[in-house]
Amino acid sequence: MGGGGKIPYPKHVWSPAGGWYSQPSNWKANTAVFGVVIVGITAMMWKLSADREVRTRFPEEGRFFPSRYWSKQIIEHEKSAKGGS
Repeated sequence: MGGGGKIPYPKHVWSPAGGWYSQPSNWKANTAVFGVVIVGITAMMWKLSADREVRTRFPEEGRFFPSRYWSKQIIEHEKSAKGGS
């Protein structure tokens, strides 16, 4: 009775999210797509954060301050400081 033959499956199941078939044939493409999605979301959040960043105290001149290169408020402050001097 019913349904066809048995489907062969591994006897040992290891599964943090893999199940019986943890190596799909297109895993490289899936990984690449997911990597691009993660990088895209990170870039959008980075831009949103940089646009919304507000400083009440600006970094000292000549001191290393990473967000100096992407924070619009700091860039405008440094341009006005150079133009006013």
